[in-house]
Amino acid sequence: MKIYVCIKHVPDSAVQITLTAKNRIDESVTFLMNPYDEHAVEEAVSLKEQVADSEVIAVTLGKAAALSTLASALAMGADRGVFIKTDDPPDGVITAKLLAAAISQDGRPDIIFTGKESIDSVGMQTAFRIGAALDIPVATHVAALSLDWVLNRASDQNRVLVECEKSGGDRDVIEMQLPCVIGVGKNLNLPRYPTLPQIMKARKKEIKQIDPDSLGIEKPLVGMEVLKLHVAAYERKNRIIKGAPEQAVAQLIKCLHEEEKVF
Repeated sequence: MKIYVCIKHVPDSAVQITLTAKNRIDESVTFLMNPYDEHAVEEAVSLKEQVADSEVIAVTLGKAAALSTLASALAMGADRGVFIKTDDPPDGVITAKLLAAAISQDGRPDIIFTGKESIDSVGMQTAFRIGAALDIPVATHVAALSLDWVLNRASDQNRVLVECEKSGGDRDVIEMQLPCVIGVGKNLNLPRYPTLPQIMKARKKEIKQIDPDSLGIEKPLVGMEVLKLHVAAYERKNRIIKGAPEQAVAQLIKCLHEEEKVF
């Protein structure tokens, strides 16, 4: 089984983000693998451990610094990497086309994992655009994935069963034909932490670097552009509620209901 996992190099959400231009951030801050993509890598590696003769290939796109995120995926257990190097990362439309083209050029995928979204742009489009580019089914916000029933039925080894989280705690159960794209949510698994030997071993794994121009994708008729970014500003208000417990609780409920519109 050939398993691809698309990962993204994003700013650490714990750091202070500052703007250097109207649509640019200070990129000297710490970057890491998109947290949802960590779960995607974990699921890909776990699947490899279940299915014999499987290979996990991590794919990313970005500036040279993104190689550190690719190295993290290799340390987690991916067998090799594919790096699409571009100094000016394209929009979401072209990004998905480049990822799909790089995967097609590299081999025939059985499953393509992605995170359900990225924490920087939160576009939630990559999985669907890759699926559209390759004309294969897509499921996202996946919280459960089962191959046990598939592996026990030889005639159905080209199908997978997933559960997708919805609002209100509901889930959709979806059976998909392989190849397919699976957008992973955080409830699917617990990502492993690489050991020092795994980190050292990852340095010897193959990373194939690709020039975007070599993929020969057609320029889409539509595109996206970030015109302006704003630093999120939060205003805190402090209020001390005095009185007996019963009175204080009543005041708190009134405040939450009438002023903060919580309920």
